[in-house]
Amino acid sequence: MTQINNLIKIYLISSLFIGFVSCKSDLKEKPAIQVLSIDSLEADLFQEPFRPQFHFTPSEKWMNDPNGMVFHKGIYHLFYQYYPEDIVWGPMHWGHATSTDLIHWEHKGIKLFPDEHGYIFSGSAVVDHSNSSGLGSTEDPPLVAIFTYHDPKGEKEGKLNFQTQGLAYSNDNGETWTKYKNNPIIDNPGIKDIRDPKVRWHESSKNWIMTLAVGDHISFYASKNLIQWKKLSDFGNEIGAHGGVWECPDLFPMPLGETGDTKWVLLVSINPGGPNGGSATQYFVGSFDGINFVPDDNKTRWIDFGADNYAGVTFSNVTDDKKLFLGWMSNWDYAQVTPTKTWRSAMTIPRELNLIYEDENYYLKSTPVKSLENLYTNTSIKKDIEIKGAYELSELKLDQADILMETQLNKAFSIKISNKLDEYVLLQFDPEKQLISFDRRKSGQINFSEKFANKIHTLPYSVSDKVSEIRIILDQASLEIFIDNGRYVLTEQVFPNEPYNKLSIISNATIGIKTLNINQIKSIWTNE
Repeated sequence: MTQINNLIKIYLISSLFIGFVSCKSDLKEKPAIQVLSIDSLEADLFQEPFRPQFHFTPSEKWMNDPNGMVFHKGIYHLFYQYYPEDIVWGPMHWGHATSTDLIHWEHKGIKLFPDEHGYIFSGSAVVDHSNSSGLGSTEDPPLVAIFTYHDPKGEKEGKLNFQTQGLAYSNDNGETWTKYKNNPIIDNPGIKDIRDPKVRWHESSKNWIMTLAVGDHISFYASKNLIQWKKLSDFGNEIGAHGGVWECPDLFPMPLGETGDTKWVLLVSINPGGPNGGSATQYFVGSFDGINFVPDDNKTRWIDFGADNYAGVTFSNVTDDKKLFLGWMSNWDYAQVTPTKTWRSAMTIPRELNLIYEDENYYLKSTPVKSLENLYTNTSIKKDIEIKGAYELSELKLDQADILMETQLNKAFSIKISNKLDEYVLLQFDPEKQLISFDRRKSGQINFSEKFANKIHTLPYSVSDKVSEIRIILDQASLEIFIDNGRYVLTEQVFPNEPYNKLSIISNATIGIKTLNINQIKSIWTNE
């Protein structure tokens, strides 16, 4: 069955759309079937303006943070914050999708609904291999999801304890979920913002470890059974960026290059306070002994310097030498007003993370998952190009493309991607200032928010004579830019009125392009 047919099936027979009762009364589930025309679905589904063709999006309505990402029995599970009634944020549910390659996704409907404890905010899921929770069996271990309850009534009344932590479990590989009978499993000690639990097994201490965002810092908890939890320690009160609330943390070990050494990485999203405005994700590198996380230095690092990669975390139950990351491709500065009509928000391309030590610092590298290349078609390859002035390729199809370019980054040059309306984005390298910049101020539709295109986005980079790869992935309304094999990353939304179709490389000095590949990318939603 094709992806389109799967989606039609979900529309016609699932309880995707939920009637939601006002916060003034008890929170209740009200599934309702919406009957739609198969012909209209085949003609229109996923063909709206700005709809990504190889990034995950909900079939319709609002989506934000990725949640509960776990790999089990050959299937990648993606849960996500979802509001089935509108294309703006509302009472949160957990939507669900699955994949076998992290590129093709099947929509599975809503799996966790609001209840008497509140909305279902962000969290994580694990495979309880030893059945420590007693919610399954060792022969058939359960999936266990731990998430934040958000009580809107308590928030409205001005209480501080309106967020608690809840648990649900599945005994059929994520198809159905049962909420734990004694929820919540962690009460609120009187803190306004305490949410987004990320859980993992810590082998040395034989404990489950929960990383929890608390205001503008992190608290760590331990458990033997995923149900009873004890607080261990705090981190972050006097380190890192503190321009806004800390959210969506993730703690995991990573091997360091080829040395075999293991470091611990802590991801923390922050809103606002990002390096280029609004939402962003910082990270720290250090050690974790089962109780305390200790950073190796006090530096603030960013996993992505673009404006549109937030709340990203890694998949659980994947080997410790491989970390797969997925983020929400938006920014709270303007997420609810972007110019889409029936749906809103996409996820980034799933990325593999690697830790390196370079220039006496630790850095995460991000690269798109290899399976994206299975969608390549109509590849154009050019080699050994020498440029002084402008080198232009026009009449291209750049609305779904992967551009790979190998060159040195030790001379000033620009990459301009534009359309026939002279709407464009500009990526510039300035080795004298050691600065990379991205300009979307004339990228297309920008007037929906004064914060969307109010400035040029920048990031520092180390200049060298080595040949580096610049990779630009375009999908209808986004660019994901990976420089020096993912050492520097920018994720940016754009909303051009016509597809970009021209690539220009501009330099006053003579520069050499070793290779320039332009790969067209097929849609994951059709059979083409």
